[in-house]
Amino acid sequence: HVQLVESGGDSVQAGGSLRLSCQVLGLFGSNSYCMAWFRQAPGKEREGVSVVHSGGTIEYADSVKGRFAISQDNAKNTVYLEMNSLIPEDTGMYYCAADVTACRGDLWWAVGRWKYWGQGTQVTVS
Repeated sequence: HVQLVESGGDSVQAGGSLRLSCQVLGLFGSNSYCMAWFRQAPGKEREGVSVVHSGGTIEYADSVKGRFAISQDNAKNTVYLEMNSLIPEDTGMYYCAADVTACRGDLWWAVGRWKYWGQGTQVTVS
């Protein structure tokens, strides 16, 4: 049974920082998976924030470049999203996702390509 468990969401002031964690459970060979963070603001579609390919390549949405950093600790089966200089537009439910092939090509941001999802963690920036 695969589980992605996010944590670290909170309410913060603009300019603040948060670190989100996503622990991956029950995923055999998880270090061969692409891992990504998505977010969804109220009334909006889910959007890709950042991805780390199984080979280590990292990509970011333009809206978070220079402010967010994705990393992973394979020993802990955990993916992190360090978020700095937060702005109100960063508010939303943040989800992590895993899949073997989703990050191939240039379509990692396409929600439908990802097989495994966490339950989400709420980030509110005021």
